Amino acid sequence: MSEHKVTLRWERSGSEFTYQKYPRDHTWSFDGGHVMAASAAPAYLGNPANVDPEEAFVASLSSCHMLTFLAIACKQKFVLDSYVDEAIGHMEKNAEGKMAITRVDLHPKITWSSDRTPGAEELDKMHHAAHENCFIANSVKTEVTVLK
Repeated sequence: MSEHKVTLRWERSGSEFTYQKYPRDHTWSFDGGHVMAASAAPAYLGNPANVDPEEAFVASLSSCHMLTFLAIACKQKFVLDSYVDEAIGHMEKNAEGKMAITRVDLHPKITWSSDRTPGAEELDKMHHAAHENCFIANSVKTEVTVLK
């Protein structure tokens, strides 16, 4: 078991506290010392220069899948040189009629280091195992699909 802590900080900083005016910018401070500027999504009056929670959610799913996939590939003696994923989260109404990121499509592009590469069926099995063992995917209701 482990704990994962983040400190969120937000201040009004003298702005008028009305819906159109209060600031959405805030920071996320992580236990390793990294501080990230965050905001609401631009559609909700946020700062497009900062990461919004929806982007962070999609990034978490993509990152967790990749890290789990790398572990599986390594244990099966495959060697990767790169892994790039242009993940897309789809915000829409869920079955209860509430706005949610209901689907995340992962688009991994993998560069293998040696002549030994998995075949299509083996690669599908590796991605399936990565999804089944991803801590973040196991924590949410969002449908996650690996697309090629």
